[in-house]
Amino acid sequence: MLDILTLERLIARALRHGGTYADIFCERRRSYAFRLQDGSIHEGTTALTQGVGVRVVVGESAGYAYSDDLSLDALLRAADAASLIARSAPSGAEHRVELTTMSVPPLYDETRGEHAAAAQYVALLERADRAARAYDARIVAVNAHVADELQDVWIATSDGRYVHDHRPMVTFGVQAVALAHGERASGYVGDGGRTSIAYFDTHAPDELARDAARVATTNVDARPAPAGEMEMVVGAGGGGVLLHEAVGHGLESDFNRRGTSLYSGRVGERVASELVTIYDDGNLPEERGSVAVDDEGIPGQHKVLVEKGVLRGYMQDTLNARLMGTASTGSGRRQSFRFMPQPRMCNTYMPSGESTVEEIIASTKHGLYAKSFAGGQVEISKGDFVFMVAEGYLIENGKVTAPVKNATIVGNGPDAMTKVTAVANDSRLARRHYTCGKGGQHVPVGVGMPTVKISSITVGGTQA
Repeated sequence: MLDILTLERLIARALRHGGTYADIFCERRRSYAFRLQDGSIHEGTTALTQGVGVRVVVGESAGYAYSDDLSLDALLRAADAASLIARSAPSGAEHRVELTTMSVPPLYDETRGEHAAAAQYVALLERADRAARAYDARIVAVNAHVADELQDVWIATSDGRYVHDHRPMVTFGVQAVALAHGERASGYVGDGGRTSIAYFDTHAPDELARDAARVATTNVDARPAPAGEMEMVVGAGGGGVLLHEAVGHGLESDFNRRGTSLYSGRVGERVASELVTIYDDGNLPEERGSVAVDDEGIPGQHKVLVEKGVLRGYMQDTLNARLMGTASTGSGRRQSFRFMPQPRMCNTYMPSGESTVEEIIASTKHGLYAKSFAGGQVEISKGDFVFMVAEGYLIENGKVTAPVKNATIVGNGPDAMTKVTAVANDSRLARRHYTCGKGGQHVPVGVGMPTVKISSITVGGTQA
């Protein structure tokens, strides 16, 4: 978008009133999106978004300004605004910065080209619609959507780094609605990642649609969920949402630097069962939360957050890392050029354990099998959470029995992690398109875990 000489000039201009650090974030985002409803295409959009953000850091504060006008005058005004917000010294001479180009690891689909023809996206949606309706006569509605995005970012920093990252992102989701006995129930399944639409040549949308229809028809026949304290088995893959919300946010460095996380100052302490290890990876090929470089130009990394129950570290961006006397972990992420980066998760997951799923189920006398979740909330300072179960089943005397509906689970993240009594050998990341919200920003993330048993959890339901 901008030549290196212009970027060097903007950094120098941004530092003219002082500041310990400055960076420039340039973004161009091109996207196609189509939505199917009631058997026909209801929406088709294409969008181009581009702009530049300028940040100046002084101590614990930062000045930020952005512009979607790419003229030099507009960009210099943005640099001046950021500089004045972060003023730490009288006006002085502009600083000289020389940028060095950094290479980017090959984490994405290297064959990725431009967007496909609109007819290709429409055909995939129509296949999904037919497959879901053919699954069961009780399927009365199908909603499906596909989005294909290409994001280019160029990042230049006052410490001399310059990097360009070309980031693809494809998402495909299907919601099926079943009607029986006068009641409706839905099921939703999604897939995608940092790849191209050609991914669905081998990962058929028909399978996603049939799985969504299966969940919908299962839920429409489900009995009311019981309420009370019981054992819980969390399903592999999508169960990682629990890990993300109940533990992951509490390990982001801004909360810990300010002392507002219950994990603050606890590195080296036991915070979970010895069966619990938690990673956050920004460098997994083609996963949704992966970043060859984060939004501050730092390579995505493998982070050990918890190891055998012991807290090992936090997810760091450059600002909080400097203030905490450590290094960035490649966790500085932002929604777009309109926002400053924050420490955020990438792909957060728990690796496999030594038990089998069959052993875990057989060891459960009376419990809830939460195969997947529909969403939830967590209070960072305490770790208290509430989650809604999207697909759940009773476990009775070591066997999975009846499906249940309207189940919620209520608990505390650290407390739940101390109650992990078994971890299966089936860890995987969920191939759904999870998006994480924090501080008014939303970024794509990956979640995952193996099948895990928690010895006691509070289940909210409508049947005593």
